[in-house]
Amino acid sequence: MTDLAPERAADLAAVPLARAYLAGEADPIAVTEVLLDRIAAAQSDAVYLTVTAERARREARSAKARYDAGRPASGLDGVSIAWKDLFDMSGEVTTAGSALWRNASPAEDDCPVVAHLAAAGMVALGKVNMTEFAFSGLGLNPHYGTPANPHDKETPRIPGGSSSGSAVAVASGLATAAIGSDTGGSVRIPAAVNGIVGYKSSEGRISTEGATPLSFTLDTVGPLARTVEDCVHLDAALRGTAPTVARGHIAGMRLILSETLWLDDCEDAVTDAFEQAVKRLEKAGVTVETRTVPQIGEAARVMADHGTLANAESYFYHQERMESADAEEMDGRVVARILRGKTMTAQDVLMNQRMRAKLSAQIAADMEDAFLIGPTVPRVAPEIAPLDADPDEFGRVNLLMLRNTMTGNFLNLPGVAMPMASPSPLPVSFLISAKSNDDERLLSAALAIEAIVRGD
Repeated sequence: MTDLAPERAADLAAVPLARAYLAGEADPIAVTEVLLDRIAAAQSDAVYLTVTAERARREARSAKARYDAGRPASGLDGVSIAWKDLFDMSGEVTTAGSALWRNASPAEDDCPVVAHLAAAGMVALGKVNMTEFAFSGLGLNPHYGTPANPHDKETPRIPGGSSSGSAVAVASGLATAAIGSDTGGSVRIPAAVNGIVGYKSSEGRISTEGATPLSFTLDTVGPLARTVEDCVHLDAALRGTAPTVARGHIAGMRLILSETLWLDDCEDAVTDAFEQAVKRLEKAGVTVETRTVPQIGEAARVMADHGTLANAESYFYHQERMESADAEEMDGRVVARILRGKTMTAQDVLMNQRMRAKLSAQIAADMEDAFLIGPTVPRVAPEIAPLDADPDEFGRVNLLMLRNTMTGNFLNLPGVAMPMASPSPLPVSFLISAKSNDDERLLSAALAIEAIVRGD
């Protein structure tokens, strides 16, 4: 048995770290202290809004006692976790990234997903930054600062949103894994631009109770982590169950490369990496069929012509704030997106609802047992300065970064974003999606192709 230095153990993925704890090669108390020290040193990076150091130390001590007794709570016992600040955590304020809630009353209880991970023995380091009220794919926050994308030390670039702090915490070594929410891409986009893995679950698979809503219909919960294996274990723990997903088989796997929309206007770094990933998959024996997917185009058209359910449902939730002086204290870019819901008609909402049902059924029938693939986002992380300087440019780039993932949310397609091999110094990302409620097969397939996509 070889002991791991705490600094080195703190950089392991979640599942290998828990195995090291089980083997007695690492100590959850020591690793937790390393992470808390890193968080304290990185305060200027605007990642954590609340650090729950006392809770983290208490949970780490409990995990150590369980390992010493040979009775770990789960395969993630003692592993650190960061929470997007829209999930209620006992004794802590839930800001949802808004200055309006900075001094709100603390939550009385852990929400169900926080309670589930606590029961699995995970160590809650705190609550991390996000786009105000979760309404942007870029991750900028004028109230608490924008989390620093760690892949460009010279030029500030977007962290992706809205789960910005969740992705940056993992990519910067400030947490082993993190939990976010995804309504139009808010797990997959920040995972993509930070070079980590993000899993968007099917609607209803993981509880959203006790999480500040953006869209009652579209909101989903999902993990951001270093590997697909970590996401498999976190998915199970978030649901209060044990993982059952096994690695799938490359032989017989069918992938549909969508020519519709998802490949449009991609930067060369993204296109080149994606083409090479597809070639490696085909060489490994995967069947890749390139074809149009009309439901993707139709989904985009409905949202462009009629607005989105996120627009309508966010205005319903925030109406009182929108019609008061509170709106003046909010990020104007978020206010504009919420107010789009005020102008939507009953016809717009019903068109969204009816077309979602129709197109989701159609695409599920057309896909059969295949998976959809494409780039997660069409470009590497954009620079922040031009977006802050020009609201029109912000809106254009925000919609572009959301485009591929948002159509997936419209069609209720669960998806896994994972890093692709690339000579680019900035991360590029591969998205594999399955039909609604086919999450087990999706995670199994993602496990099977991850190393090939990464070029390992």
